[in-house]
Amino acid sequence: MKRLVLILMLCAAPIPAMAHKVLLSVFPSGDVIEGEIGFSNGVMAVDQLVTVTGPDGAVLGETKTDADGFFLFRPELPVTHIFRGNLGAGHVAEVTMPAQEVATILGKPRPASDTATASGVVAPANVATTTASLTAEERAVIAAAVRDEIRPLRREMAATREHYDLQSILGGMGYIFGLFGLGFYLAARRKLAA
Repeated sequence: MKRLVLILMLCAAPIPAMAHKVLLSVFPSGDVIEGEIGFSNGVMAVDQLVTVTGPDGAVLGETKTDADGFFLFRPELPVTHIFRGNLGAGHVAEVTMPAQEVATILGKPRPASDTATASGVVAPANVATTTASLTAEERAVIAAAVRDEIRPLRREMAATREHYDLQSILGGMGYIFGLFGLGFYLAARRKLAA
């Protein structure tokens, strides 16, 4: 009878769900903001609406992801941009791009408070890159090629970061200790019964 109760208790024990997180990341890409949205298991959100709001909650615009889960957004104001994607069933992600980065994309100088580094050394506000020998079309082609090459790396890094988090490692260790404890318990019961 006790064994039956033990078996029923083991069968009724909660089993962890194989959950996944929604990943949303944004980064400057020339004069636009490029981003991607998908799940931590590597499945990307196709044709997904992404809403962009300002720090006051006012909607700055919307964009949709392409077949690879990527989207482009052209900022108009040098304010903090909050990107939000809702994939349904409670899968919501939100990420913020600070106003300083948006100002850089728009070609506007950063605020004076942003030019000082942690060491106290003042960084130059605008650093000119010598690309005078390249036309705007050539720069755009090079930027697109670099973006296409680093997309898979960025996706892989995000999936790996989400896959091996501390909670899953501690959960695995808990299962191992639990199985050892169950084994010791059964061995002790057999020894006492003999």
